[in-house]
Amino acid sequence: MCSLVLPPWRPLPLAASPSLPSTHPLPPSSACHVPTRARTPPRRAAAVPRVRAAAPDAHDAAALMVSRAEAGDFAEARSIWAQLLHSSAAPYLAAAAPRLLPAYARLGRPDEILLAARELSARDPSAARALYPLAVSCLGAAGELARMEDAVLDMGRLGLHVGAATGDAFLRAYAAAGTVPQMEAAYRRHKSTGLLISRGAIRAMASAYIARQKYYRLGAFVSDAGLRRRRDVGNLLWNLYLLSFAANFKMKSLQRAFLEMVAAGFLPDITTFNIRAAAFSTMCMFWDLHLTADHMRRDGVAPDLVTHGCFVDAYLERRLARNLTFAFDKLDGNAEPIVATDGIVFEAFGKGGFQASSEALLEATAGKRRWTYYKLLGVYLRKQHRRNQVFWNY
Repeated sequence: MCSLVLPPWRPLPLAASPSLPSTHPLPPSSACHVPTRARTPPRRAAAVPRVRAAAPDAHDAAALMVSRAEAGDFAEARSIWAQLLHSSAAPYLAAAAPRLLPAYARLGRPDEILLAARELSARDPSAARALYPLAVSCLGAAGELARMEDAVLDMGRLGLHVGAATGDAFLRAYAAAGTVPQMEAAYRRHKSTGLLISRGAIRAMASAYIARQKYYRLGAFVSDAGLRRRRDVGNLLWNLYLLSFAANFKMKSLQRAFLEMVAAGFLPDITTFNIRAAAFSTMCMFWDLHLTADHMRRDGVAPDLVTHGCFVDAYLERRLARNLTFAFDKLDGNAEPIVATDGIVFEAFGKGGFQASSEALLEATAGKRRWTYYKLLGVYLRKQHRRNQVFWNY
């Protein structure tokens, strides 16, 4: 491979001109002076082309390195990296790192991520402040927890501060790829730094607890994360707290937690009401379902497809489909169906039959027909009726 740094610029030699007869020969002094001036270019003219030509070549080489890495040609990308690293074009590597390191993580080369961070930080210490948080994020996204820990230790040795974004990526990685004890240990380390846990990290840890059905630990976690103190993520924490009781069908604790939420000054939203409705629907607690609908109407919270689905599933479970029109009148069944509930509720309860069927129908007929909850109910009831029929094939 050719070198990426251009050699010093030299002028091309002048072509020898054919000898022609001259009737006026130059004096000897002039003949000696003119070729010397033509062969020796000024020093300023030699320096300008070198500066203008080196920068675009280094930039193009860095872009080529990234494209080779994204294509899976790691040997070529590594070769270009080494040449740029040991030249004056090393700053171009720091600019290419936001594309290069995620490509290594996506293609399963975590060793290259940590090696690149160490080599470039040794060559350019000022680049380490932005490079190591990127390396931690990429290694965490790839599930490389051991190498992510090595990157964090390198940050400590270099005296770099672990910021909120790095701590957030650290927690997300353990929530996605670690065990519950490892995730909780990472949370304690994050809390000891004095950083507030972000909304995304709260959701990631809650999903990890729900996936393993650790609802008691979920409630303890959200209580410790600032349940009654933080207003910026207050409704999220309270909804997760209610979900920790509703998913275990601890109905008295659920009701008590709901009253505590209202007493603390937090306003219930559609997700709050649907967490309660999902638990009441599963337990076929019709009185509490109707009280939930009345409370939503009083607070001005419009019911969505999930709310209607809770009523439909509970009524069909008890074979009371004829009474559904009474419930839909209270829920505004003529409205256009929407889903406004936080998706983390479905991770705990799943989707009911009416909701799943209606979402599939809405997706199949997107924009072709105006649907209401009553129309979706009619289609779903016909489908349930046909499912219970026996068709003889003679």
